[in-house]
Amino acid sequence: MTHGVKAVPGKWVLLSYRVPREPSTPRITIWRKLKRLGVAQISDGLVALPADARTREQLEWIAEEVVDAGGSASVCAATMAQARAAEYAKILAEAQAGSRLGPAARLALVRRLRADLLRVQRRDYFPPVERTAASAAIDTLAASVLEQEEQSS
Repeated sequence: MTHGVKAVPGKWVLLSYRVPREPSTPRITIWRKLKRLGVAQISDGLVALPADARTREQLEWIAEEVVDAGGSASVCAATMAQARAAEYAKILAEAQAGSRLGPAARLALVRRLRADLLRVQRRDYFPPVERTAASAAIDTLAASVLEQEEQSS
């Protein structure tokens, strides 16, 4: 087993598994081991850990246990930071384009983009630089609405 190996930002090791319901003991044992590892449960039968040699090895061992219990399992690596960066870039572009809208439309856009940003942040475990840029662009757009309201008053 490899110790002291750091996880690579944005890289994850995933375990997709299916364990028969009966007998329940192997299923419960496997789930307890996964909990002890601190996995992030993506969905039913899909868990993830930040990728390094140790976490991959541990999930491979659990995958073997799943197969030994009559189930099926596969371990794979995934890169997720790029997907989040693209989502943030889209939010940034929308916020920048929103400066051409009228005040009411800008305000509605700010609300929607803040909700979009929050949804992306909830599944962003390794924030790319685009996260800060998207947040700042939304704040700038919101400030422009306030400035225009103050000038109108």
